[in-house]
Amino acid sequence: MTTSHERKGKDEQLKPRQFNLLLLLFGLISCKSTGDESSQASDAIGNQLKPTPSNEEIIAAVYNNNYTVPTGFYVDARANTAESYTLYHVKDDTNSYELCANDIAQAATWEEEDNQSRAVNGQYVGSLESSRYFEFIRELTFPDDIGNVGGATSPGFSRVFKCDVINRDGVDRNLYSGYGGRLNERPLSQQSVREFTEYLWQFEFFATARPKVLDSFSNETTQSIDHTLLLATRINQGFDSCDRIEVVDWVSSANKSSGDVTRDFRFLFAIEARLVAGIAEEC
Repeated sequence: MTTSHERKGKDEQLKPRQFNLLLLLFGLISCKSTGDESSQASDAIGNQLKPTPSNEEIIAAVYNNNYTVPTGFYVDARANTAESYTLYHVKDDTNSYELCANDIAQAATWEEEDNQSRAVNGQYVGSLESSRYFEFIRELTFPDDIGNVGGATSPGFSRVFKCDVINRDGVDRNLYSGYGGRLNERPLSQQSVREFTEYLWQFEFFATARPKVLDSFSNETTQSIDHTLLLATRINQGFDSCDRIEVVDWVSSANKSSGDVTRDFRFLFAIEARLVAGIAEEC
């Protein structure tokens, strides 16, 4: 398996190269760890030298409809819900950041007020809490079964972070770079920064196609713990044109002393590719 990215000169790109998507994707994900959620996160402990995947591996992942994130990536507790469902964070009045509270009564008050302002209100069913958040469960009813699969209602799960763990006050969720909140668990660990980064990934919004996560890894310095999501986005450039694939590092750096998180969206490079008769090839 090719493990490092090789930039090809124009003279080497005149003849398109075809790739076996299944074989190359297997090569991409087989390098990742496996196991349950806690052990997967723990495997990240220790600095990791991570070469960028080759063009072939990137193209294989981007064009594979069954691939989204690498093996060992965070899986939400609600991922196995049988019916369609809504997963939501209660936010501030400007819809910029997720609210946090240490008292479930305060969290419940905010969630109830928020429920009344939503386009689809839900009947309260119950609540629970995890180490990271309070969660409130409602039964949502959509007109004419819109948004439901095989039923007139579907569950809605609304969350409020616990401030003692995650405080997102002051974050602008529309920005990919800048202040990302504060992690208040001590001692701060690579596992906690990784889980924070991968958890939030499922709620990120992208105006264009959602990127594929090629890799997810941590590094540590004397001052910070940094977690990187290596992303690849396919951009349609129009009829009879090759797609542009942009590769970026999205780095969340947590200060060991304060817990403050700074995010940095770093463009790395772009390549071009296309599908011909269902087969991916680099242009």
